[in-house]
Amino acid sequence: MGEAVGAMLVSAVGIAVSPLALVTVVLMLATPRGRACGAAFTAGWVAGLAGVVAVVVLAGGGTGPGGAAPTWSSWLRLVLGALFVLLAAKQWRDRPREGHVAAPPEWMRAVDRFTPGRSAGLGVVLVAANPKNLVLAVGGAASIATSGAGPGGEAAAGALMVLVGSLCTLVPLGVDLLGGDRSARVLGEWKAWMAAHNTAITTTVLAVLGAKYLGDALTALA
Repeated sequence: MGEAVGAMLVSAVGIAVSPLALVTVVLMLATPRGRACGAAFTAGWVAGLAGVVAVVVLAGGGTGPGGAAPTWSSWLRLVLGALFVLLAAKQWRDRPREGHVAAPPEWMRAVDRFTPGRSAGLGVVLVAANPKNLVLAVGGAASIATSGAGPGGEAAAGALMVLVGSLCTLVPLGVDLLGGDRSARVLGEWKAWMAAHNTAITTTVLAVLGAKYLGDALTALA
């Protein structure tokens, strides 16, 4: 199990460092139905991530001869690494120019009118339809599937990946539920910081992960 956890941990942390998800949760918590919508969004995020991880692990399970990871997993890492680098370049190219602020998406401006059901659906979409999160989820789950950990180890590593990858939604919700009067100020500060540094955070995460995936893939293929 240790190998499976180590293989997926970088991807899980990359998913957790998701400014868009954190900002969305904080915005929802400030609406009239804040806790219901925030909890529903978090549940949708967890369910979406768990679904992607489960599908990839079940589809890609099994190791190569002698317990070695199959060759296809190295080629997959190579492709995913290239995608990370391309996504990082696109993120940096599309960054707001100095003195300009990127307008939030239209759905984010309408978040105060969301129902819990729509909030849950948005949580699923931000995992399964967001290129950065989807590629990270597939890469981490593929690492679990080819780790040779066995069904029990794979299940445990998958559950841990979902937990770590969902911290960007679970932590703000926990602060709101347990933080008392200070929670609004704390969450507001987090939201402002994440929104201001969204491009730098996302670009750095994608570039680092791209380099790691490419390096691991080339080493294995060589």
